[in-house]
Formats: sequence, structure tokens, C-alpha cells
Amino acid sequence: MRRITSLSKILPSALALSALAACATSGGRSSPSPAPDAGAPTPVANYDWHLNLEPQEAGLAYGVANSDEVKLQLRCATGSGALDLAAMLDKPSRQLHLESGGDTDRYPAVSEDAGITDGHYAQADAKTKDPVFQRFRRLGWIAVWDGETRRTYAAHPQSLADIERFFVACN
Repeated sequence: MRRITSLSKILPSALALSALAACATSGGRSSPSPAPDAGAPTPVANYDWHLNLEPQEAGLAYGVANSDEVKLQLRCATGSGALDLAAMLDKPSRQLHLESGGDTDRYPAVSEDAGITDGHYAQADAKTKDPVFQRFRRLGWIAVWDGETRRTYAAHPQSLADIERFFVACN
């Protein structure tokens, strides 16, 4: 597992991704029409998925635009199929437990004190082909378990196409 040893190495990327995402517009994008899911979480005002595409790397982050508030970040080298995951948790954890539409996966994680904010920063590696990410790609939401607390990160309709674009870039 590739590990980033310090929050200071990933935080600038998360901040840059958040800032770049704030500049993105949704004009002209069409949204895929996922099958209705009665159990799907509702998107939260001011929080959404933000895409950053570069020639060699893609990033998808859930948080507040124009802020450093990023709850979950997925990154990949273009075409690699490999994901670098980073999540903010209340408690330290040796695993990152993710769920989407009934699929769950647990990934060994490195956790450290967030330093600049309360909480802990957990990092893990995954693959785009893992069932939880394939389900997230189809449904537009994913949940992170933090101990016994489940936090869902649902896309607003206008950002569903960005989730698909992220996975296309990564594969």
C-alpha cells in the first residue's frame, strides 16, 4: 500500500481540489439517470462531489466548494484503476469502511491526527473495480463508517456526470 506519511503532503491537494471544484460550472452537462433507489440518501445543501481532471491524475472530493472542508477524497493516476482514498474521521481507525447501495468494503488504513481540525485523517488504497465503487458509480452516493456512525455523501443531480467522468478517467 502506498502511504502518504503526513497530512501536510495531501492537504494542499485537497485544498486545491476544493478550490478548483468551486470554479467548475455545471452548465451544459447532462446527468445520467440512475435507477430510483428508495433507500438512497438525500443530498445535503452546500456539500457535493467536485471533480478535478488533469492529464496524469484525477480527483473526486466530497465537501464544500471554496473551503478546506473535504470529507472524502478519491484520487487516481489516469488509467490506473487504482484509488488513493482519504477520509476525515472523528476517531482514529486502522480501516476505512465504505458502503454504497448494500455493498461494503473495508480497506486497511493509516490514520493520524488531522492537526488543523478536530478529528483524524485516514488514508487507504483501493481499486475502481471494487464492488462498493462500482455501486457508488451507478447510484451517486457512498457512506463512510466512523466507528458506529454512518455518514452518507450523496451527489446532487448536477454532479452525477462528474462521478462517471472520474471513473472513466481512472480506468
